[in-house]
Amino acid sequence: MPIDDLWYLKKRDPDTKKFIPSKRHGRGKRWRVRYTDADSNDRDKLFDLKRDAETFDLNCRSGVAAEVKVGREMEQLTFAEYAQRWKESRESGWSVETRRRVPQNLRKRLVPAFGEQSIRSITLTDVMAWLGRLLDDGTAKSSIGLYFGVLKTILNAAVIDKVLDDNPCDGVNLAQVLRGMSRAPRWVPTEDQVLKLTEVVPRRFRAAIWLGAGEGLRIGEVLGMEDSSRCLDVAHEELHVVQQLRHSREHFGGFYLAAPKSGSTGTVDLDAVVAEEVATHIKEVGPVEFELPDITSERRVSRPAALLFTTTSGKLITDRYWSELWEGWRSAAGWPKSGTFHSLRHFFATTLMSNGVEPQEVQHALRHASLRITLETYVHWLPKKDRPRGLIGQILRPTKGSHTGAPAAQDRN
Repeated sequence: MPIDDLWYLKKRDPDTKKFIPSKRHGRGKRWRVRYTDADSNDRDKLFDLKRDAETFDLNCRSGVAAEVKVGREMEQLTFAEYAQRWKESRESGWSVETRRRVPQNLRKRLVPAFGEQSIRSITLTDVMAWLGRLLDDGTAKSSIGLYFGVLKTILNAAVIDKVLDDNPCDGVNLAQVLRGMSRAPRWVPTEDQVLKLTEVVPRRFRAAIWLGAGEGLRIGEVLGMEDSSRCLDVAHEELHVVQQLRHSREHFGGFYLAAPKSGSTGTVDLDAVVAEEVATHIKEVGPVEFELPDITSERRVSRPAALLFTTTSGKLITDRYWSELWEGWRSAAGWPKSGTFHSLRHFFATTLMSNGVEPQEVQHALRHASLRITLETYVHWLPKKDRPRGLIGQILRPTKGSHTGAPAAQDRN
């Protein structure tokens, strides 16, 4: 931060060797200090005495001066610190699902990547590198979109708060980044691998495996399955997928029942073998009744729910508890690390596809929002049908025969 003498030029008189007086010599304040203010703007301040200018310059350099103090704080503000402020100032207006999802995205995906970094130092390259790591890790395209959306929203707020001059996310074309990324699952178990898993899983949880592999249910939907006509209609061989079990320490005291992912509520066929496994589970293990908040409809209620799957001590199952169990079962069954409970849903879908079930029926069974999602995910498992040879010629043969007589008039001319 240079100090300028406004009364004299930096050139010396060749004869006297003294500095040449400027046009401002003897008028106004003599000393000027140039500095960068809290908003990153170039400023200057004038002083009568050099010692006052030097003191101000030193205070600016050390970050003590009020004119630069906020700027120094902003330079050191980390992404984690700003993200926490952003969350606290907005969460009162969020829905329950947003209040659960956004903090989780911050904690698991954004803070580990950017948390300790100064928010002002995050660049487009940093964001692109982060997206590349997510892609390399096989993170689902839909999940990447959610994480990126939260990051972009936070950095947009930082721009409005004048913490940032611009948002590095604005330079990212997410659709282009994700282009070519297939929805196809990375790994799908075989029939033998699924059966091996059912052998190593304790009786208490075996029916859960069958609901995943035989009905294509997600883990939250399985854990939210009740022993009632609300979910199970054995007489009509129907399974009603109307809820999933959720857990949030901040809301409802922990566990609550919510609608399935993406609103994929639906009624599907209940496979006879799955129905038998569920019946055996109910007889040998039995459901446990809990009083739970239910937000599957617009009107929140609290009601008793006899859930099928609980811990050995009869408690509800958290994500962490399930993950610990799953790691042991997966290892015992010889599954790869990429083998998750969702792999059972992939097995269900690909088995239907490979055996000639119409894609529309698979879409219905999976409760996908559109047929496009089903096809993009499982197109590689559509059965290959050979096109009959000579089909077009056979169809046109009668027409060809009827035109083998005299040539048309225009052909004779």
